[in-house]
Order: sequence, then structure tokens, then C-alpha cells
Amino acid sequence: MYKLGTIPFGAEKITSVITISGYSCIPFDTANTDYQQFKLDITNGVELQDADGQVMTAEQVQAFLETLP
Repeated sequence: MYKLGTIPFGAEKITSVITISGYSCIPFDTANTDYQQFKLDITNGVELQDADGQVMTAEQVQAFLETLP
């Protein structure tokens, strides 16, 4: 399972994905193999939560995927 989150970085906030099981952050970086696996997982139905912890519907996940690099 994954959850969307933001990480403070100086004056900015960087959006990332947090793994629920290990609480590790995955940046939205196409060169990152964890990011590639994340995209594959949620395309195949693995649960994705929004920043508030609400499970996203398949339609919401698809719309979100379309915004990613």
C-alpha cells in the first residue's frame, strides 16, 4: 500500500509517495526504480491513499497517474 505525502524541503514542499509498510519515501523521479515499481503496482490495483489517508478509487488513481512524469 502507498500513501501520497509531502516533505518539507526548505521553503518548498516536495510531493512524494510513502510506503505504508516501511514508511519510506519515493520521489517522483522516473530514474528511480522504486518509483517505477510504484507506478506498476497502482496500475495493477495496489491500494493508494491520499494525503488524508482515504483510499482512492480506481478512477482517482487513474486521474492521478495521468499527472505523473
